[in-house]
Amino acid sequence: MATLQVYDKPMCCSSGVCGPEVDPALVTFSVDLQWLAERGVRVQRINPAQEPALFAASELACRELREHGNECLPVIAVNDEVVSRGAYPSRRQLANWIGIELDELPVIASGCCSGGASAGSANRCCE
Repeated sequence: MATLQVYDKPMCCSSGVCGPEVDPALVTFSVDLQWLAERGVRVQRINPAQEPALFAASELACRELREHGNECLPVIAVNDEVVSRGAYPSRRQLANWIGIELDELPVIASGCCSGGASAGSANRCCE
């Protein structure tokens, strides 16, 4: 299976999902990385503030910083090939780069089961 490498911007914690003002993009990205891991993708997320030696030991990360500066972070690579710089990608982009099917996302209507959810539908909150 593929390996997804994330070379993050320096953040206070490993995922950036901490502190008084959490960036919603980081929350979504963290969930998407968990989704990939559940499908067998090896996910490596390296934050230079948390793991400076590991970050500095990466030839890929050092090359990207030399060539593109700090603005390139986060750098996203699949099997050591850069696929994205400077932004957190969507789940759809991640799935495409890895080559896996994008699962149907659950549809949650207001009131959970309102809106005529039928048995077998994607509305998983009633299960």
